[in-house]
Amino acid sequence: MDIEALRSYLTFSETGSFTRAAKQINRTQSAFSAQMKKLESEAGTPLFERQGRNMMLTEAGLALKAHAEQILALHDKALHQVQKYQNKTSLRLGCPEDYNETILPKVISAITQTEPTCSVQVYSQPSVVLREWLDEGKIDAAIVTRAPDSEEGYWLESDRGVWIAAEDFNVSQRPLPLVLFQTDCKYHAAAIDILAKRSVSHQLIACCNTASAQRSLVSAGLGVGAMGQLSVNKDVVIIDNMPPLPNVDIVLLTGATAHPLITQLFIAEI
Repeated sequence: MDIEALRSYLTFSETGSFTRAAKQINRTQSAFSAQMKKLESEAGTPLFERQGRNMMLTEAGLALKAHAEQILALHDKALHQVQKYQNKTSLRLGCPEDYNETILPKVISAITQTEPTCSVQVYSQPSVVLREWLDEGKIDAAIVTRAPDSEEGYWLESDRGVWIAAEDFNVSQRPLPLVLFQTDCKYHAAAIDILAKRSVSHQLIACCNTASAQRSLVSAGLGVGAMGQLSVNKDVVIIDNMPPLPNVDIVLLTGATAHPLITQLFIAEI
């Protein structure tokens, strides 16, 4: 049965008049009558009966009315759900691997609350790479670190630099073996600088571009590392008797061409 015919049928059931029903759906009475006759033909049984001057639904007509209400409710619900995906555009989001377990879930949660049907493509790269990708239009937004005195981006959270090591690691050995992020990382430069200023003999064992690689090497006892406290997990411990490391802010950067999702409402949500 035609959906629009069922919708017209329910309009009649509400008005009790072909004339009034036709007016409500902006059809001529003859067109409406033809539509009802076709529906009655499909049903194979009379749906209408005249009682005096009034047109009424038959017993079969009342049964169809109940089914029509259910059919139209399901039809409209399905159409509403499907139309949510109209012109849908995935959000390409960059996030350094070290924030995948802490900051990323919060941002994704904010995205799904703002737009439940949006799908997110996540790219895990260092902040310096994500900034380049953002400039090149490869991604729509990026979670990156910035210096506390910078006004770049939308602030998400602050992080404190800490030293990490395996639980039984001897931090008094010299030269002190280091496992750090790549040289463009703020903690890399700060760790080298502060150890040099305090005349602590050290040796760079490895440079990593992911937090998981750095933690794995540190937990294996190959050296001490420097990273944000938000990136520390149970595989390593924080060393307290070491020179202080700088704090950083974690922010959301957006591209020059705004993604439809990145509105002031979305920014407010996160």
